[in-house]
Amino acid sequence: MRNLKLDRIDRMLLEALQQDARLTTAELAELVSLSPSPCARRIRRLEQAGLITRYRAELDKVRLGLTITIFVQVRLDQHQQERVDEFEESVREMPEVVQCHSVSGHFDYLLQVIIADMGAFEQWLRQFRQLKMVSTVDSSFAIRAIKENGPLPLPIQ
Repeated sequence: MRNLKLDRIDRMLLEALQQDARLTTAELAELVSLSPSPCARRIRRLEQAGLITRYRAELDKVRLGLTITIFVQVRLDQHQQERVDEFEESVREMPEVVQCHSVSGHFDYLLQVIIADMGAFEQWLRQFRQLKMVSTVDSSFAIRAIKENGPLPLPIQ
């Protein structure tokens, strides 16, 4: 299913769903000039192909009291698979870490941490530094977001 060919209607559906996943099949069908049944079949095909992996709500961080975003660069002390697996599993269990990427360069990982305030960050950082495989931590605080959670660019085929 990896080589699924996307036509103009598929791309329009994916773009619309990235903007608002609550659109009904009827609303989507109208947007792409199809009747609801063929539209529903296309959406189901996109889901089955793994292009649509899930639907979820986007929450307002500030209204939830999560006002600080920190980018944390991490270097591990060793790169043995067991240590890497242990680190990655620990990070997956931390709700404050909303993204974690293995990266090239001076550091091994880049984490995005979202937290309520400096006190909460200090508490999280103390807990994080207790991970025995963590060698170096460098943090950068986001001043303001210019673009977040943008839609994925869809390839033109």
